[in-house]
Amino acid sequence: MDLFEPGSGSQVHDANGGILASGLFWTLPVYDEELTISRDGRSATLVVKRIEVIDSFTFGGPTGTPMSLGLHVRWAATGRTVERGRGRLVPATDPAAFLGQFAVARSTAAISGSEFGFRFRSNPDVSTDGTFAQVGQERNGIFL
Repeated sequence: MDLFEPGSGSQVHDANGGILASGLFWTLPVYDEELTISRDGRSATLVVKRIEVIDSFTFGGPTGTPMSLGLHVRWAATGRTVERGRGRLVPATDPAAFLGQFAVARSTAAISGSEFGFRFRSNPDVSTDGTFAQVGQERNGIFL
C-alpha cells in the first residue's frame, strides 16, 4: 500500500510484504476466515485486523521500518462475469495458462496503519469509483 503527499503527490510510504526470491511482491497470506466470498462469487470481503509489513518509503527503497496495517475491503460485482484464460491449451509458461471468471466491480475500503511515531487512517469507505476493480476466481498451475 502506498501513501502520497497530498500537496505534491510525492510518495512518502510504501508498505509491502517484501520481494520474494521469485520476484513476487505486494502479496501476503491471510487466514481463511479473513476473506469471505458470497455463494455466487459476485462479492467478497477481506477483514484483516493486523498484518505486519515493511515500510520502505518508496518502492524498492534501501531502508525499511516495520509497520502494522488493518484492512476492511469489500468488492461487489457491477457487471457480468466473463471467462478468461486458455488453461492447458497453452504451454505452462504462457501468460494465458490460467482459467478464470471475472466481473467488473465496485470496491470500498477502510485502511489504517501504524509504525514508530506515525499513524494513519483512511476516510471510511473510500472507493474505486472512477478507477477500476474486479472480483472473480482463478485457477492456475497444478489447479487447472
